[in-house]
Amino acid sequence: MMSDLLRAPAEIKYAEELDWLESIDDGPKPFSWRLSPKMIRVFILGSERSDGLDREIAQKWFGDRSFVERSIVTLASDRGLLLIGDPGTGKSWLAELLSAAISRNSTLVVQGTAGTTEDHIKYSWNVSMVIAKGQSRESMIPSPIMTAMEGGAIGRFEELTRSTSDVQDALISILSEKYISVPELDSDGIVFAKPGFSIIATANSRDRGVNDLSSALKRRFNFVRIPVMTNKKSEAEIVRFRTEELLRRHQIELDVPPTLLDVLLQSFADLRASAAAAGSDDEKLESALSTAEQIGVLEDAILHSNFFGERALTAHTLATSLVGSLARREPEDLAILNKYLHGVVEPRSKDEGGSWPEFLEGGRDAIATLS
Repeated sequence: MMSDLLRAPAEIKYAEELDWLESIDDGPKPFSWRLSPKMIRVFILGSERSDGLDREIAQKWFGDRSFVERSIVTLASDRGLLLIGDPGTGKSWLAELLSAAISRNSTLVVQGTAGTTEDHIKYSWNVSMVIAKGQSRESMIPSPIMTAMEGGAIGRFEELTRSTSDVQDALISILSEKYISVPELDSDGIVFAKPGFSIIATANSRDRGVNDLSSALKRRFNFVRIPVMTNKKSEAEIVRFRTEELLRRHQIELDVPPTLLDVLLQSFADLRASAAAAGSDDEKLESALSTAEQIGVLEDAILHSNFFGERALTAHTLATSLVGSLARREPEDLAILNKYLHGVVEPRSKDEGGSWPEFLEGGRDAIATLS
């Protein structure tokens, strides 16, 4: 089934693993949860020897253990969970894994945008059925949030701060009262949430000022702030994990030399340090330089090498991919990257050698092409 899907949700991708964990799970489960809190943590963070399992469970989300534990505890209460952080820090992936482990359904999602309305989080109507039979529960189209309420499942709200204040206000009543009123119906006009219902929302910290959350809505959420990954070892594990998935999905046989992975990690660390020391936004790349963007750079380089190169990843291709992915503003970003190449990569190429001279050449060629 997975081969027929461009991207399988976590509950399908890891169905066999979830089935096995559920079969051996004898821990207490809140509400209608499919797994106990301890098994959810194992599913997300991977198994350890102390867990005493007969098989190894691979780590799927890389971050501080306390973030996952606090998220699970929040969802076991009557409060919503808000995952907040910079773009690319794994908020949505963590929300998907939590939903898959708790409800075996991570697809009850509302995407917050300027065009999101109350209908998207409550309900709408099948116009043809209303004309034919009138307004009824059969002609009502429940939102993903209402579906989660009726099933005692986890609903997700992506990019909460991008939705308008009207939509956010409607969410307050759902989180507080745990029901949705349907005034168009004479009878059966209230949809109540079943035990186990909760909402996981995500918000980008860079979106402050777009549609700030009201104090009333903030009180309905427990906040878990996901920082940008700065630990090189952990970040390398994430990049390897995602890269192996890419290679399997495309059935590509191509090695990623550890030396090139080190070059990529060091380049992002250098650029982050430069952004932190910058005096203004004009001196920073528009990119958040997140782990997700780092993975994107490597994936682009791998695919280019496979389709148009010699089926071997080179430092030149990696540098070209980095410049092409991070140069979003012209000429500002190109100037910043050019300064980095001349001020950091060039001296390092002379002192350390290795893959750095070829990386420097690839970066210069890419900038010359884009300039």
